[in-house]
Amino acid sequence: MNARTPESVLNAAQALDQVSNAWDNDILAQLKAYIAVPSKSPMFDADWSQHGYLDTVMRNAATWVEAQKIPGLKLEIVRMEGRTPVMFFEVPASNGDGPATVDSNQTVLMYGHLDKQPEFSGWRSDLGPWTPKYENGKLYGRGGADDGYAVYASIAALQALKSQKAAHPRIVGLIETCEESGSYDLLPYVDALRPRLGDVALVICLDSGAGNYDQLWLTSSLRGNATGVLKVEVLTEGVHSGDASGLVPSSFRIMRQVLDRLEDSATGRLLPASFHCEVPADRLAQAQATAAILGEEVYKRFPWAHYDCDGATAFALPTTTDPLQALLNRTWTPTLSVTGAEGFPDFKNAGNVLRPYTAFKISLRLPPLVDAGTAVKELKALLEDNAPYQARVTFESSGGATGWNAPSTAPWFEQALNAASLAQFGAPCGYIGQGGTIPLMSMLSKGFPKAQMMVCGVLGPKSNAHGPNEFLHVPYAKKLTAAVAQVMAQMAASQGADSDSASASSAA
Repeated sequence: MNARTPESVLNAAQALDQVSNAWDNDILAQLKAYIAVPSKSPMFDADWSQHGYLDTVMRNAATWVEAQKIPGLKLEIVRMEGRTPVMFFEVPASNGDGPATVDSNQTVLMYGHLDKQPEFSGWRSDLGPWTPKYENGKLYGRGGADDGYAVYASIAALQALKSQKAAHPRIVGLIETCEESGSYDLLPYVDALRPRLGDVALVICLDSGAGNYDQLWLTSSLRGNATGVLKVEVLTEGVHSGDASGLVPSSFRIMRQVLDRLEDSATGRLLPASFHCEVPADRLAQAQATAAILGEEVYKRFPWAHYDCDGATAFALPTTTDPLQALLNRTWTPTLSVTGAEGFPDFKNAGNVLRPYTAFKISLRLPPLVDAGTAVKELKALLEDNAPYQARVTFESSGGATGWNAPSTAPWFEQALNAASLAQFGAPCGYIGQGGTIPLMSMLSKGFPKAQMMVCGVLGPKSNAHGPNEFLHVPYAKKLTAAVAQVMAQMAASQGADSDSASASSAA
């Protein structure tokens, strides 16, 4: 018997029409309401439980999911004392209109999150983090793209399968509200829900990025992350700089010396060799192919500062203009970012005073194969030991998350990705590493080592997650939703093909 092809599994055009209608007539309104709620992650809202915003967006999403009346869907909001809530839903496998060939045990796990990054500054005057605005196919506001849309897109993809009576595997959903804080609440839930997760054969995570908006992009790796507050204390209170400077060492100068242990300030290279790793050959080959596709857009996508210089416009420059090196720098190279500071008065209140301390919130991106726990311990010792002038130097870690390198791609999965990308975008699937961190992926890869990982998302050029003017590219999101439906249908078809092959072998 001939194995079914991806084209015969699901009508791609019909799937896109259906999900587009769902987006236009329902999902957009849901996401506008979601954006309006300041459901900041616990790291950025210590009183999240009292404020109730995380509960609000979770309850709203759950109510919407249940209102879709998907046959067999069961949903539960799971709560553990003192932890942020998690949504869990499950839908049994279905053979659709076909013969009974779907493995009812193999499971698709769909993941997303509803917590958000904080407001940040610099929003366009007509925009704001909690003020949704739909303009030219882009939905502006915090969290829509990162990634409040995920649960809505997941259900819309499932509806597309049901409407065509297509076979699909068993599907479970896991939607958390602690991702932007490092998912520290998630592991206890995963452990508690593990018996209900089943035999996870495919993970669909919609919390990642895209190299462009012209094709489906599969994330091949994610960097890890280590964050914390580095503080340098010299005095117990501020003193007159004219009286003390030159005798009392500046806490800022000591901070610079301490950071020089970690980073070469001239190049940005992190100095500890243990924070680096070799790029695997297959990832290097994929980066070369992606560099050929994206070219200068790898670095031109960012909002570079510019100014007038002798009648011409001069732009700030990236660390490299070589597309391949640029991709590797943002996906496989450890880097340091200072994301916040304390101990500095506003300009209007900054008198001639030597400040008693300087504190930086730092974010260290780690290559996918570097263990975050080990890196955090080494980082603390490196920064704290033998402080200049015996100043009090402390590093208080906020935790770390180990990165992720995707498993090898199964033939059916690679075929399904390319077929879905060609059907929805007219171009083959691209592969790209991402510089961000999704803590769950490392957890799931360890827990389900045989599972295929469809890690993708809508965070393409200029979408600016975490920063000002974040937007969700709706036309891309529609096609991505339809592509997800196609891949799930093809997974069921591949199971049917395996069953056909097994039957033929038995008959022979």
